[in-house]
Amino acid sequence: MPSGSSSGRLLPESLRGRKRLDDRRVLNGIVWKFRTGTAWRDVPERYGPWATLHTRFRRWAADGRFDRMLRAAQAATSHFGVPDSSHLDVTCLCCPGRRDGDVK
Repeated sequence: MPSGSSSGRLLPESLRGRKRLDDRRVLNGIVWKFRTGTAWRDVPERYGPWATLHTRFRRWAADGRFDRMLRAAQAATSHFGVPDSSHLDVTCLCCPGRRDGDVK
């Protein structure tokens, strides 16, 4: 993803103090945690310390940052004609059956 992309504008900037852990790396760690369903302590170290991931998740959830990211992603894809999840019907993909009704 290019550095000038819209997600870069949605993540906070470090203005003072100690150098922050890369926000994109932290965001990837948060996504990994929820995709796998694992505990915070079990997130791989490549995403940074688990306590940092958890703290940023709580802070970003409280200030509405995830909602803003989702709205920006939806707005970015809407003009390309990409459907959101409300337009998808995956019934035929999840439950394939035989036309003759025979189940093997």
